[in-house]
Amino acid sequence: MNIINTALEGVIIIKPEIFTDNRGFFMETYSRDRYKEAGIAGNFVQDNLSYSMKGTLRGLHFQTKRPQAKLVQVVTGEIFDVAVDIRPGSSTFGKWTGVYLSGKNKRQLFIPEGFAHGFCVISEAAHFLYKCSDFYFQHDEGGIIWSDPDIGIDWPIKDPIISEKDKQLPLFKGLVF
Repeated sequence: MNIINTALEGVIIIKPEIFTDNRGFFMETYSRDRYKEAGIAGNFVQDNLSYSMKGTLRGLHFQTKRPQAKLVQVVTGEIFDVAVDIRPGSSTFGKWTGVYLSGKNKRQLFIPEGFAHGFCVISEAAHFLYKCSDFYFQHDEGGIIWSDPDIGIDWPIKDPIISEKDKQLPLFKGLVF
């Protein structure tokens, strides 16, 4: 596998090795020892799968007291995936990075604890699969409004489909971390 660093320390793109032949392809989507060697030492405890239609934007989400590291990938379709640094004292606090993930490019993104996460679907639909280092706790969730002008994410979709809950998320500058 090939590791590509992003502008945010700890957020990395993983290009798994893909074996193809006339039957299709095979790829290892996770191997604890190999990923640990690459700096991904999370103990993943939960896998999640979401399906979303074109134009859907989910996020920006995080957990407050029990932060989660995530290893994300797209099985079918294409998304624009975003991580925002919410680690107080970090030199990139409040900064974001975005990566296109798709069933075609088969890239993964590792997002360590201390980041808000979100994505938007740019294909007709997408199946989004991700591993989490801690369980989801409804009463521990936090978020930042997707359109926060201080963060300034350049989303490829300008008028996204957003849940009612995500429409109510606060601005970054009003949060205490």
